[in-house]
Amino acid sequence: MDKENSPIKVNDCPEKGQTTMQSIKVFIRWRPLSPSESTTPEITRTQHPHPTNTSAISLTPPPSHKLSRPWKSDSAFTQIFTANDNNRAVFEAVVAPTLPRVLTGQSCDFFAYGHSGSGKSHTIVGYDFEHPDEFGLCLSAARALYEHLDQLNAGTNEAEKLLLGLRMYELRKNMAFDLLNDRCKCHIREGHDGKTHIRGETETLADGKVRVRPIVTKACLTYDDFHAQLLAGIQRRATGTSTVHDQSSRTHAVFEIEIVTRELLDARDAVVERQSELVPVGKRATDVYIEENSKAFIQTPDGKFAPNPDYQINQQAIDEAEAKKAEFEAYVQTAEEHVAEVKRSCPHACLGGKLVFVDLAGSEYYHDKTTISASRTKQTPQEQQEGRQINTDLLSLKEVIRAMAQKQSRIPFRSSPLTMVLREHFLTGEADDGFSAMILTASPSSEQYTATIDTLKYGNLIGVAGDKAKGRKYCIS
Repeated sequence: MDKENSPIKVNDCPEKGQTTMQSIKVFIRWRPLSPSESTTPEITRTQHPHPTNTSAISLTPPPSHKLSRPWKSDSAFTQIFTANDNNRAVFEAVVAPTLPRVLTGQSCDFFAYGHSGSGKSHTIVGYDFEHPDEFGLCLSAARALYEHLDQLNAGTNEAEKLLLGLRMYELRKNMAFDLLNDRCKCHIREGHDGKTHIRGETETLADGKVRVRPIVTKACLTYDDFHAQLLAGIQRRATGTSTVHDQSSRTHAVFEIEIVTRELLDARDAVVERQSELVPVGKRATDVYIEENSKAFIQTPDGKFAPNPDYQINQQAIDEAEAKKAEFEAYVQTAEEHVAEVKRSCPHACLGGKLVFVDLAGSEYYHDKTTISASRTKQTPQEQQEGRQINTDLLSLKEVIRAMAQKQSRIPFRSSPLTMVLREHFLTGEADDGFSAMILTASPSSEQYTATIDTLKYGNLIGVAGDKAKGRKYCIS
């Protein structure tokens, strides 16, 4: 099995690489019936409160699903929102309680999962950008954070002011596209540090320098700046025909909001520049070594290689090239240490705090003919292929959480680009150092019964598995 597709091994070894599984809470959000569904019967559903402040839910199949059986979940759901709850109510219950964590430098992650047309993008992004009660979770969170940052920035000079850094990208098949950089195509790779990195196209500069920039971070000093950047990125999202409607999100969109300063962003840029300077020097050291060792051997008549008696390896040239390489490696290390120093020296603990919102692409159910509208445009072969990839990604996400809950020896983070990117959002360096929530968006229409029950079953598994895995120690080897 090659490294690209092999799962990550997990051992119970406290002495190396220890990480902790974040807590995962699961919410259900029922959307209202659309105007076209006004005459459609609703799914019969019953909520069952549990003493642990969680809830179970049971669904009864409509008459049109004669072969389906009633289903009841475990007590896996933290809260169930009704169709009358607006985006503000969801924000106050799901995101607002986590802001104190972010303001102490922690990371909190929110996923919207559901079939196409169930309201995922409405929840994460929102479509009404004029009325605060209908802002998506991403914009509402930024608005709340700016209220805190404005207080901290009072009397602070420009260079030290706290900003919100916005990163927006979407995952499509095996690639990422930077929504704040003209949809620049980016590659998803695992680095030597064991972390997943998303890098843009390689730039060839003067003197043999090679620069590979990460996803662009837009520094937004004010809420209005943030609002404008968010809208610009949203307009670059890819849409297409799904099994439900013609303007479905065909990608997983990731929105990262990080508390930064210009000094921190400049320090990170310096690391990229030092790395670009290292490339030609490192290549030169490799070339010298290969050239000298190539001259030191000759091919015999029988096709084998033997030492060349007429050539002595120039070890001095090799040592000089390696010394130069070590010098530039030290420059990179110094730049990386400066990034850490900027964080340590900041008087505010919130620097580096992060909110991550993931608008997962609509799950597809080709076997369920009730989800396909007769008036919907037929999917192209490419769109069908994308739908299969989306399902593969979502299945991989479920299997990752299941594997962690069952304490399996292998966690399949490498099974899809989605789980590779989300790996660092599930595992943290210290216990209780983060928070994750999944919001299941569900349609009450009886015509969507199969898709809705599949969504709730998925969330039920996530909720049960996440509760078992919470706080568990893992070691990545």
